[in-house]
Amino acid sequence: MPTRVQYPAEIEPLVQFIEETPRAEIVDRTLEKLRAGVPIETMLTASALAVTRSSDLPPGHHGGPLHPVAGLYAISKLVQRLEGEDRFLPVLQHVALSNKHVHDPVTSPFMLLEFEALDAEGGSQSKAEFLAGDGQGEMARGKGIEGAKEAFLKAVGRGETNKADHLFLWMWDNMPAIEVFDLLMSVAIPKNGLDDHYFMYPATAWRALETFFDKQYLKVLMRPVVRYVTRFPTVRAYPEIDRMIEEHDLLGRILRQRTGDDETASVGRLGEAIRDCDDFNEIPKMTAQALVDGLSMEGAGEALSIGAAGLFLRSLSGNPMDVHLHTSVNIRRWLLKLDGLSMKSKLLVLLTWHMGPEIKSTQHRMEAGPQPDPEAVAALPHRTQAELLDAITQSIYNQPPTDWSQVSNLGRMRAVPEVKVTVNLAQQYVDLGYDAQAFMTRLGVIVCHDNFTEMHAFKHHNAIVEEFHATREPWRWMHLVCGAQAAAISFGKNMEVFEEALELMHAA
Repeated sequence: MPTRVQYPAEIEPLVQFIEETPRAEIVDRTLEKLRAGVPIETMLTASALAVTRSSDLPPGHHGGPLHPVAGLYAISKLVQRLEGEDRFLPVLQHVALSNKHVHDPVTSPFMLLEFEALDAEGGSQSKAEFLAGDGQGEMARGKGIEGAKEAFLKAVGRGETNKADHLFLWMWDNMPAIEVFDLLMSVAIPKNGLDDHYFMYPATAWRALETFFDKQYLKVLMRPVVRYVTRFPTVRAYPEIDRMIEEHDLLGRILRQRTGDDETASVGRLGEAIRDCDDFNEIPKMTAQALVDGLSMEGAGEALSIGAAGLFLRSLSGNPMDVHLHTSVNIRRWLLKLDGLSMKSKLLVLLTWHMGPEIKSTQHRMEAGPQPDPEAVAALPHRTQAELLDAITQSIYNQPPTDWSQVSNLGRMRAVPEVKVTVNLAQQYVDLGYDAQAFMTRLGVIVCHDNFTEMHAFKHHNAIVEEFHATREPWRWMHLVCGAQAAAISFGKNMEVFEEALELMHAA
């Protein structure tokens, strides 16, 4: 009989602790372990492994391992920016979310089962077996790889998640991991047109594996990713983008990869054009033409980031999970620099940002740009840096509570007028040239309150920090104002985990 996936002895007990602890006790007991010396990295690893092994993926994208895994990288980076026991707060949020999904009847009970890796012919030969024996091993392996790729794409076309899982386990063992990832992204990127998470889940999981998560767990962490990306038949979502690539011969010409100071004006022009755009279908056209005119891939990614920040500031959305304009551009810029990802994948990464439903819908709820309103900002009284930081914080803390009886569709929520108070104060902070790091630190503490958005608030905060550092003057400051806007929208929706953790910390 099949058995559930087992982890190495050094982490299995901690994984079981997260799986088996009742939801009412998980924050208290996790804090005890962190205070007793369990390393933060180990706790986050165990949290991701628990939610991967013991929670299922629901038909939508909320629940199961998707958002805890997608938030891993952002949580690990925020921990590094916090001090003292504040560093425990993001970890407690992550563990509580994983534990919630493990015990949620929508996604549990569930077990990720051990089973054999199979090639296209249904065999389970390992790489070592391929290469052993009769001298024909390399040829056989090559045919096996091509057959496995073909079989995977057929499985995707039919929505055969279980078969795709078997095949990918074999491919991880017999191909360079980056090639396997690129194959997965060749399916994930087009499906972004159905749901932003088809792109975000594999991309953010891979970033966690590349930068934080122990690679010995690659295969198990990626199994739900493969199953998620494979489900539902593939649709050809971007024929117009493919035509654009062909018409401009973007795969045939030599494109500059790295940016430099000589591109500042071009990056700014494209970024501002995207910011001012009302029809998102124009964005890839402008970007493709900029590449033809000599702009680098990195420069185009930076311009897209500037444009995304400007569009976010124009957005009227009050949905605290509507942050993909920023989080999606952040992971795309990282992928553009990833060695081994194919040029076709990188071009699609760059030219399909606008296609995700949660991004595309923004064009129907925007103010005229640019935002914030310069006159409203100019009318604010002068404050010192400390006074202004406190004013921004209080404006976030004092956002009016949401009347959930009036919310029938989260995606249609509009930001309350009080959000503009926060945004204008943040813009004043920027205009006065106050310390960016102090601003980011304050937002980092504020974001730890959130357990409503299933890691969206954490991912957005990390995105604005990274985009600030990766974007040149004078446009980098827009990202900080975006961070304040997102914090004002998400604050107070649900803070139960934070409030319990704070009470426990103060009681000690």
